Amino acid sequence: MIADTDRCPCLSGNPYGECCGPLHAGAPAPTAERLMRSRFTAFALGLPEYLLATWHHSTRPTSLELDTAQRWTRLDVIGTRAGGPFDTEGTVAFRAWWRSDTERGVLEETSTFVREGGRWSYVDGVVSAG
Repeated sequence: MIADTDRCPCLSGNPYGECCGPLHAGAPAPTAERLMRSRFTAFALGLPEYLLATWHHSTRPTSLELDTAQRWTRLDVIGTRAGGPFDTEGTVAFRAWWRSDTERGVLEETSTFVREGGRWSYVDGVVSAG
């Protein structure tokens, strides 16, 4: 796992215990971007339960298996639209780098989020060709 004092995998510059750690423990994300960052970190740490819990019920799969050979190594947020603490929807565009033993790649996506009952959820994403 990861210590609260370790650098957060989402590369916010904050320690895990002050960044994605509280969200993984159940605290609500204040913004769509923070939820997206916590979801990236969940991929990096292998937390499929968190990913499912933060996935909107209308698009959530029944199960999720993560590829343990794929390591998520870097996240760059390209831009956001809405998604603030007083919004009910927002989008976050990002690039996420990954590697395995034999390959490397980057995922570029614009994700859509909604806030219901004070909690942000991931709805879906559009992957950019690249």
